Amino acid sequence: MSQHIRTGVLNGVATIEIARPEKKNALTAEMYTAMAQALADAQADGQVRSVLITGQPGIFTSGNDIEDFMSRPPGQGSDSAEAPVFRFMKALVDCPKPVVAAVTGAAIGVGTTLLLHCDFVYVSDEARLAMPFVGLGLVPEYASSLLVPQLMGPRRAAEKLLLGDPFTGEQAVECGIANAVLPAGEVMAHARRVAERFNQLPPGAVRDAKRLMRAPQRELVLQTIKTEGEIFGQRLRSPEAREAFQAFFEKRRPDFSPFS
Repeated sequence: MSQHIRTGVLNGVATIEIARPEKKNALTAEMYTAMAQALADAQADGQVRSVLITGQPGIFTSGNDIEDFMSRPPGQGSDSAEAPVFRFMKALVDCPKPVVAAVTGAAIGVGTTLLLHCDFVYVSDEARLAMPFVGLGLVPEYASSLLVPQLMGPRRAAEKLLLGDPFTGEQAVECGIANAVLPAGEVMAHARRVAERFNQLPPGAVRDAKRLMRAPQRELVLQTIKTEGEIFGQRLRSPEAREAFQAFFEKRRPDFSPFS
């Protein structure tokens, strides 16, 4: 397990805590591997009735760790499906038990798109969400190109996915990404209360109901993740992405004027 992913089981709830506050909870390949394993462990543990994913006060996750991401880019080669990020993605999509997310602050990139695959999402009134893929010369991931337009409609989805406009917790609720927005100090406790409600419900019926709810789109979601991943990998090697990431490291505005 990664030292930056804390896990535990308490009162039927398996908690996955992203704990790298010094790097704004940026995710590395090692952390994706640990989260995928934690989801597998929760699935196999008969005492676990639900899963709770959370971050640190003020930060859920800032998305991928850029340096780690560039040194081990996903979406390349015949074994790309086994890249840690894709293993995590599939593990969350196929988790048979209810998954509750407690968004305790900023959720950037995959920090927002992973919420699309949780069953319950509770966000802080201080939360800011964003999917700034295009601005980095990339494309949406984690089936967000499919699911975000379905949730928001094409116009608002274009604001979030093409322009990368950030949005608040209240707007996340309005758009259908989150269930409720709460004061920052209450998010975690509320999310845990919801997760613990499954201790009182028949687990087999819960799993069957979740499977039925997800079944109509499961294959389409997985195919979209695959297609996005292939294009994402191509874009990652593009001159536009190189300029965007170089500008990020140099702390300057990228210059896309040479590109057409």
